[in-house]
Amino acid sequence: MTMKPSGIAIEWIEAGSLTFEVATAGEGDHLALCLHGFPELHYSWRHQMPLLAEMGYRVWAPNLRGYGGTSRPEGTDAYRLRTLAQDVAALIDASGATKVTLIAHDWGAIIAWYFAIMEIRPLERLVIMNVPHPRCGQRELKTWRQLRKSWYIFFFQLPRLPELLLGRRQAMPIKSLFKETTVNSHLFDEGVRETYRQAAARPGALTAMFNYYRALIRRPDARDIGAGQVKVPTLIVWGEQDVAIDIHCLDGTEEYVPELEVHRLPDASHWVQQDAPDQVNRILRSWLPSA
Repeated sequence: MTMKPSGIAIEWIEAGSLTFEVATAGEGDHLALCLHGFPELHYSWRHQMPLLAEMGYRVWAPNLRGYGGTSRPEGTDAYRLRTLAQDVAALIDASGATKVTLIAHDWGAIIAWYFAIMEIRPLERLVIMNVPHPRCGQRELKTWRQLRKSWYIFFFQLPRLPELLLGRRQAMPIKSLFKETTVNSHLFDEGVRETYRQAAARPGALTAMFNYYRALIRRPDARDIGAGQVKVPTLIVWGEQDVAIDIHCLDGTEEYVPELEVHRLPDASHWVQQDAPDQVNRILRSWLPSA
């Protein structure tokens, strides 16, 4: 175990058939499981983990399969949504926690929506950041306003070319991505952006990341969700300056999530928990009960 000054430790957790590199903090029987997005790491939760631990939660933020030091299976089907959801179940089982709150952003939130809808394990609460309910997202993908923002999903379907372009100069485009798409760029300094670049430059890492998108399009998992109902209290935090997802994706969410609270942050980007950490933490402190 490696402990950082923030009180966050790095542990290696065997869950299912994989070994996960997990940032951990706090202790107790109520697990706050934080799922990161593309092209991030558990590091994206560095501002929230100490708060959640202070509130009494045991906090785990894993690097998802294919990311960082976590196992990196080969092949597109290794990254289909139902498999990613089973990773979450395996982590919960490995934790031994009696209660679970799921907190997720971007690709982690795609997994979290599916996990909650399919009721793979019981949840106390669900927190989603900057990803729509799957039914709302599917509806908006039929509109030009969202389709033009989602071009990269279709680009990632191409073989090898995305890896060549985003992997050039040791994945420097990943570093540029954060600089160019944030609102509060001072919170994404050289060290932060270099952390993500180095992770993306690992052998096979970019292919694993793109395989999330490839499997999403090519396999029916995200569409096979029945009525799409979420039966647990749900919080959505949304940075409005999102270059990838249109704000209209929030419309109609209450049809699928009866116990819903939404907070829109006008001066935050897609990377909301890193771009507006103080605001996000205030919202979490107010909405989540102490563990």
